[in-house]
Amino acid sequence: MSLPVQLPYGDLPDRSFWRNARNDDTFLTFDLFQPKFNLEANMRVATAGSCFAQNVARYVRASNLVLVDVEPTPKLMRPETAKRFGYGLFSARYGNVYTARQFLQLLDDTAAPTVHDAAIWEKSGRYFDALRPNVEPHGFGTKSELIAHRISHLHKLQDLFKQIDVMVFTLGLTECWVDVPTGIVFPTAPGVIAGTYDPARHAFLNLSVRDTIEDLDCIVEQLQSFSEKVRVLLTVSPVPLTATATGLHVLRATTYSKSVLRAAAEEVSNRHENVDYFPSYEMITGTPYHGHFYDPNMRTVTKEGVETVMSVFFASHPDVQETEEETGEALSQDSNGVDDEAICEEALLEAFARK
Repeated sequence: MSLPVQLPYGDLPDRSFWRNARNDDTFLTFDLFQPKFNLEANMRVATAGSCFAQNVARYVRASNLVLVDVEPTPKLMRPETAKRFGYGLFSARYGNVYTARQFLQLLDDTAAPTVHDAAIWEKSGRYFDALRPNVEPHGFGTKSELIAHRISHLHKLQDLFKQIDVMVFTLGLTECWVDVPTGIVFPTAPGVIAGTYDPARHAFLNLSVRDTIEDLDCIVEQLQSFSEKVRVLLTVSPVPLTATATGLHVLRATTYSKSVLRAAAEEVSNRHENVDYFPSYEMITGTPYHGHFYDPNMRTVTKEGVETVMSVFFASHPDVQETEEETGEALSQDSNGVDDEAICEEALLEAFARK
């Protein structure tokens, strides 16, 4: 007697079929994420990435995970001042790290503490660290002061990367600006915050899938050179581009950028046992959610959206629990017309739009 033939899709779980996503509200979050590795209480976590990643740091801080912060807020500094000067947003004052290329550059500089002459910008007699220009919004009085702060920052990052168990990195953009002679990439275009744009020296760069995969592979390798045990959790920011330098429609440019990042994150996760991908992007942008988690500006994410993402994250790791500590408003939330995302360099590009 012959055995019945098992069709290729016959033994797949419910989560594999679109009809369930369409018809069952609980399916939208249940079983969306199956972790490759478990997170446990008291694991030491670092965060970095684009503006949306600032929310991750807040929720990790308010859990029984340990958010490693090697540049903590000075005790007497007011919260609003601390945020403006880059304290408490991530695990160090590196500011927003929008691209994989930028994060790889940061790791390279950390391994051999370096200050690039091309990354020192000037404005009105003040000097700015071009690799984190928003962290000291008024700049430094002298170049030597800037260099001392930069070297101190990189030495603290050596301590950070050596002690963490998990690195959470949120990919935000593929577009960046590069200093052609050195290959240095910046978090914002020269001239937006400080410095001078020189078309003979500065070029627009839109990273490809191949570029991003290669950069992420190198990031994993670099992190393991600091700590062999480290695990990497990748996410993709659901926040659309404020503006694009491609000359294309911003929606088309956003779709390209996010598609590249999403594809690269999956590919790198598949390549490495110690790398996983968490689908926060899908929870905000997926068609079954009907855009419900965006503010009226159709760009920033609501508090409810951030809470939904983080609730799925915690539910996927039973040993990780939220504490009683208040996490506050989502950093991407609009409030009375004032966008907290103004701490992001990219958001400053809104000022260049024609009224």
